[in-house]
Amino acid sequence: MKFIKASEAAFDPRPQMGKIFAEGFYDHGLKYFAKDKTKLARAMAHIFDLESFYLAVEGEAILALIGCTNKKPPPIAMDKAVLVRELGFLAGRVTYRMLNKHLVNHTYPFELMPGTGSIEFVATAAQHRGKGAAHDLLAHVMEISPYNEYVLEVMDVNTPAIRLYEKLGYAEFTRTPAPKFSGFAHFVYMKKKMNR
Repeated sequence: MKFIKASEAAFDPRPQMGKIFAEGFYDHGLKYFAKDKTKLARAMAHIFDLESFYLAVEGEAILALIGCTNKKPPPIAMDKAVLVRELGFLAGRVTYRMLNKHLVNHTYPFELMPGTGSIEFVATAAQHRGKGAAHDLLAHVMEISPYNEYVLEVMDVNTPAIRLYEKLGYAEFTRTPAPKFSGFAHFVYMKKKMNR
């Protein structure tokens, strides 16, 4: 396994990134936009800012992905035309509206300070979950990126992710209520200071 910036891949990483994203976030909201994970994967393949994403790869197979930036909005963008083409007229428009509201334009309940990196959209390919790919990729990203502190947001029901972050030294510092009907109670915010 090696770690690369998505923009430096020798192959087009977007189709695999879309698949990993669709599978990883399917049960956390994406299933409401389409039941077919293949359609979702095609619809999501366009959203990534490749300069802000890192990949764990073996050859041309992506094992895990992570976004890392100190800018808001997050390192993704939605194209309504692509979503309509892949999901249909109504579902594509609803997906565009909702994902822009809840992902692209989502803000933290605190200011992202200079020198702080925001970890976004951590996801592992289904066949590689539980094998350390996301753990090792996140450790690598924190080692090579220039930030003195990292913050991330996780759903309170995502206990495997919370355990992963705790193993890497993250600790909860606040939480906020989730929107009604989201399927979970709180967004949990965690941070880790680096000894640089």
